[in-house]
Amino acid sequence: MASTLSYRPRPGEIPTSPGVYRFRDDSGRVLYVGKAKNLRARLSNYFAPLPSLHERTRRMVTTATGVEWTVVGSDIDALQLEYTWIKEFEPPFNVKFRDDKTYPYMAVTLGDEAPRVLVTRNPRIRGAKYFGPYPKIWAVHETIDLMVKAFPIRTCSDSSYKRAMQSGRPCFPGQIGRCGGPCSGRVTIDEHRHLVDDFVSFMNGNDKRFTTEATKRMREAAAVQDYESAARYRDRLQALEAVLDKSAVVLKDSVDSDLFGLAHDELSAAVQQFIVRSGRIRGVRSWTVDKELDLSAAELVDSILQRAYDSGGVVDIPREILVPELPEDAVELEAWLAGLRGKGKVRLRTAQRGEKAALMQTAEINAKNALKLYKTRRSADFVARSQALTDIQDAIGMEQAPLRIECFDVSHLSGTNIVASMVVFEDGLARKDQYRRFSIAESTDDTESIYQVLSRRLAYLTHPEPEPDDTDPEADAVAKPRKFAYPPQLLIVDGGQPQVQAAQRALLESGRTDIQLAGMAKRLEEIWLPDSDYPVILPRNSEALFLLQRVRDEAHRFAITYQRTKRRKDISSVLADIPGLGPARVKALLRHFGSVARLKEAAPDAITEVAGIGPALATAIHAQLNSR
Repeated sequence: MASTLSYRPRPGEIPTSPGVYRFRDDSGRVLYVGKAKNLRARLSNYFAPLPSLHERTRRMVTTATGVEWTVVGSDIDALQLEYTWIKEFEPPFNVKFRDDKTYPYMAVTLGDEAPRVLVTRNPRIRGAKYFGPYPKIWAVHETIDLMVKAFPIRTCSDSSYKRAMQSGRPCFPGQIGRCGGPCSGRVTIDEHRHLVDDFVSFMNGNDKRFTTEATKRMREAAAVQDYESAARYRDRLQALEAVLDKSAVVLKDSVDSDLFGLAHDELSAAVQQFIVRSGRIRGVRSWTVDKELDLSAAELVDSILQRAYDSGGVVDIPREILVPELPEDAVELEAWLAGLRGKGKVRLRTAQRGEKAALMQTAEINAKNALKLYKTRRSADFVARSQALTDIQDAIGMEQAPLRIECFDVSHLSGTNIVASMVVFEDGLARKDQYRRFSIAESTDDTESIYQVLSRRLAYLTHPEPEPDDTDPEADAVAKPRKFAYPPQLLIVDGGQPQVQAAQRALLESGRTDIQLAGMAKRLEEIWLPDSDYPVILPRNSEALFLLQRVRDEAHRFAITYQRTKRRKDISSVLADIPGLGPARVKALLRHFGSVARLKEAAPDAITEVAGIGPALATAIHAQLNSR
């Protein structure tokens, strides 16, 4: 592989001005769009020697056959042009937003003669005031039903309104008490406009004024024994309080903010947006994002904010936006957002402590759950699983699809408590009944551990352990091999070339030449094959890479779970007889020393460094461990 690219611009050709650049392939398709404060400095990173580039970046620049750039007047112009081009060209190596459904909103058509409230997914109703978005459409209908009890404004269609106003007869919703507009015959256009203003003011967060006023009037009416009026104010107060109960108070009344929770891994990301107005959560949005290049949280935030506040949709930008990490161009983003907002400044901040940090943590938990749900649904798709197995077969060069995949992972704690796991996937689904766990007594490093575990596992393929026939107690237990004796088509180890070589040694010694071997390195998500100088790179959004990542992560989870269980049992059995040493102190000892072996070597003075362990208890621990 050449160390440089043939289309690399000559020195001095790239300007040092702000701008936007595009990588294209030989067919002219735009592969990637990016922005830079200094085009020459940014593009020089892509034209570094190829072996030094990130694996995904190297794949992008070697797929491209040319690069072009456009100089702009400022960093903000670069930000706007970048987003315009991403929307226009949909480059495969840029961040892709999945499940970007249109959320339902509550809209009040302030531009109409008699404004109406309605549920809509159309973000471009002229003169309308929007509230939301809402996660479910029933939540919007429920809120409207409660609000019109307190502020009876128009809910009927425009055609019903015109017909009622021309004929002088109330509209049908008005006849059954579901519409309070001028078409119902109960209020004038001016009186209705006043109700609409109150409706909008309440939804904007000015709720205390209305609840206080309703309470005051209810009490005044009751004091003069006007019980009918008191009942009306009571019903209005109950409706207002019901709306408020459905939007939880999370921050101070004066806080208007948007919070973005983010959870991501090597392939995907999930975003959760909380829209907080007057201290209450007024709307929720979520996205799932596919990543092609390896992007940090800060780089993801940049793309997410551009997408969230796209001027083509409903734009309601608060003064403060809370994000997990500040992007590199935070100042330019603030200026761009302030321009969209049209009034005052916009601040990007990270929540460090207090109520905002707690709410940000809640948003991140929701994002993690959304990412987990996205992966679960994706793995449950039969068509996607079939495509994944076919793609793995083609990418690795197998003769048949890997219907049975086994993956091995080694886990240890600073070289001690070495364990390993084996997980099994058949037809792209986990077979947890066939998982296996291994304890490793001694090992010099991970490669030696991989060799030991695979040698033990492959021995069952050569000499399968029989499984007794439970239906015939007197039958000879040789005719029914255990599930552990079924050979996989694909064997995966967690790691790169060193781990693959160790596994290859075990395969050769066992005489198995019918099993395909591969290693999966976590940092770059590349696939290493035996005797290969370069890894196999699968597309970041491919079903094949998604399945292999899930298999590898499941093996890692299973190994870690076994190690923790084994460690707890070891410590509990050794220290269970010591008075005054409960589970919390045992956990603190383990956290401090890492293992029973290191705790055994520690002097009593060193043991007292652990919180809650006094000299007498430390002496008892030391004596108990060294008496065994």
